[in-house]
Amino acid sequence: MIPPLEGVRVVEFGHYIAAPAATQMLSDLGAEVIKIEPPAGDQARGIGAYGEGIVLAYNRGKRSIVLDLKQDGDRETALGLIAEADVVVQNLRADALSRLGLGPDDLRQANPRLIYVSVRGFSSRGPSANRAGLDIAAQAESGLMSINGELDGDPLRVGFPIADVAASYAVVQVVLAALLRRERTGEGGVAEVSLLDAAIHLQSAMWGEWHVSGQEPRRKGNGQATVAPAADLVRTADGTIVLSAYTADHFARLCRLIDRTWMLDDPRFADNPARVANREALLAEISRALGVLRTEECLAMLAEHGIVAAEVRSYHDVAEAPDVHASGVLTTGVGPDGDRYTVPSLPFTLDGVTVEADRVVPHAGADSDAPGWRDA
Repeated sequence: MIPPLEGVRVVEFGHYIAAPAATQMLSDLGAEVIKIEPPAGDQARGIGAYGEGIVLAYNRGKRSIVLDLKQDGDRETALGLIAEADVVVQNLRADALSRLGLGPDDLRQANPRLIYVSVRGFSSRGPSANRAGLDIAAQAESGLMSINGELDGDPLRVGFPIADVAASYAVVQVVLAALLRRERTGEGGVAEVSLLDAAIHLQSAMWGEWHVSGQEPRRKGNGQATVAPAADLVRTADGTIVLSAYTADHFARLCRLIDRTWMLDDPRFADNPARVANREALLAEISRALGVLRTEECLAMLAEHGIVAAEVRSYHDVAEAPDVHASGVLTTGVGPDGDRYTVPSLPFTLDGVTVEADRVVPHAGADSDAPGWRDA
């Protein structure tokens, strides 16, 4: 299969996650990605194990050249690369590239077909345009932390940089849309993605619920605020599952399955509002019934009767799961020093094909001495 983005050249000026993760997906789809790094490299390269993990996750198969954009010769090299590029993706500090003559107006004047995407913490149209904005700021100011955590506990961030990742998906979407439009019109374009906007967009259903209910969404811990049982934790004999059975049909089916048909006539559990109000008692009954079973038995029984349930897994358990092996979503990368590691690839197949394995993560500047860059 010919990769769908074969022949597309992407130039990345990226640090950490949002821009590199986006160009990683474009690379996985077949684009040539040239990562332009400063002399010190992508900032993620210098922050220990977490940073090393970021580099391994989001730089497979790219080519890396080191340029000091404050130097005329290196800036000319960058301009030459961009003149032949289809896409630029950058997440440097606000207007940093524009001050160096590498902003969208400068570059698209020379290359009208160029698609230029900037990733920022906050929209350039608002008062926070020049604020530093990492993932945690977007989680806090998007409302996401306000709904994450226990009812009586402190707001909690999601346990991974979800705003960065959401922004990376948005970048890929706008790049693909702009490439399609360019095929029709011949014109490139300028796009912007902010971490704050991406984090807000993730919560669209919650905004809809706020409109319908008129109630400010609140933290609820595990479990959904207006239906039960829904995403609730249940302890088994050897682990933990999450379970959802909040429609009338599914709740009745669950009650019959666990030999608690009397719950159908109990006013505490008569409908979703009642079950939400009495969630603790509801889960106590479900746990008494399922807590004597092993997780594997529990899931098999529930699945056979069409009830949504899932095991709460560790990363080790995920890596060993048959469904994960079968899908091919975990692939093998090769680190800068030749070490092999497991990393997620694209979460889909095209014509039944997953992304190739064994793609190498370059050292910063690994391709700086390759012939042709200075003359690109």
